[in-house]
Amino acid sequence: MEKERWGIIYCPKQGVQRSHKRWERIREYLTAKEISYDFVQSEGIDSVARLTTMLAQNGYRTIIIVGGDSALNHALNSIILLGQEMRENIALGIIPNGRGNDWANFWGFEADNDEQTVNWLAQRRLRKVDVGYLREKGEEADSYQYFLNCVNIGLAANIMNIKQKTRHWVGLRGLSYAMSMILLLFQRMETKMHLKINEDEIHHHLMSLCIGSCHGYGLTPNAVPYNGTLDMSTISHPAVSQMLGGMWLLLTGRILNHRNVRSYRTSRPIKFFDISHAQITIDGRPTSITTPFEVGLNKEWINFIIPG
Repeated sequence: MEKERWGIIYCPKQGVQRSHKRWERIREYLTAKEISYDFVQSEGIDSVARLTTMLAQNGYRTIIIVGGDSALNHALNSIILLGQEMRENIALGIIPNGRGNDWANFWGFEADNDEQTVNWLAQRRLRKVDVGYLREKGEEADSYQYFLNCVNIGLAANIMNIKQKTRHWVGLRGLSYAMSMILLLFQRMETKMHLKINEDEIHHHLMSLCIGSCHGYGLTPNAVPYNGTLDMSTISHPAVSQMLGGMWLLLTGRILNHRNVRSYRTSRPIKFFDISHAQITIDGRPTSITTPFEVGLNKEWINFIIPG
């Protein structure tokens, strides 16, 4: 396989009409730019992992995901599972086309500016970025799940699940967040959690918890994926009036100013001993895991194509 040839995985938006027309516009521009590529279309988010493995094993060293955070997460985990040599020699890129594009938005890739995105990808400016991991202890061997953006536990995970549904109705990112938070006013609950970060041991009820290597959908707004640290924010149970204020702070990127939010930063693994039955998402993707587990970071662990 020629080194400059791209392997592209196209992930159509489910339930969105004319999504293929956008892909046709991308294809036309790739051809106009004389970019060598082959593409495959995923049947769904779960097939992205299989397709990524197939492309990597067939010699593609530039893999582009036309999709969102969840699709990118599946591709990331597949590349890492192929071993260190593959991970160090493959460059991963994104053309945002998902319902959650937090990772792409952080770098400045715009979902409605495909020509600019392709131009940036064609320059192949690489940066090694941090990769977070969630390690679950097993009887015989530990299991790992990896992330670029964040891990959400509790109602933050519920927000992501509800947001996916409300996005079908309203389409706009800000409105879908607002509607999600309004719906959560009727689902207010706390989860008993027990964890340790740095020298602080937290052993009380929390409404939500986010660990971010990146912006974490607004819940870890100061996190960046290249400084070797994780940010964590915890939200205790606010009154309804405080939740309404918190909605505004979240939408304006100032959630850490809320009186019921506490923030932490660490370069060491965060150890979890109990999260009761709280929901968990990794890069917006629902997952199941049992305690004890830990969340940590591998510094500068994968090649990502960033804007030129």
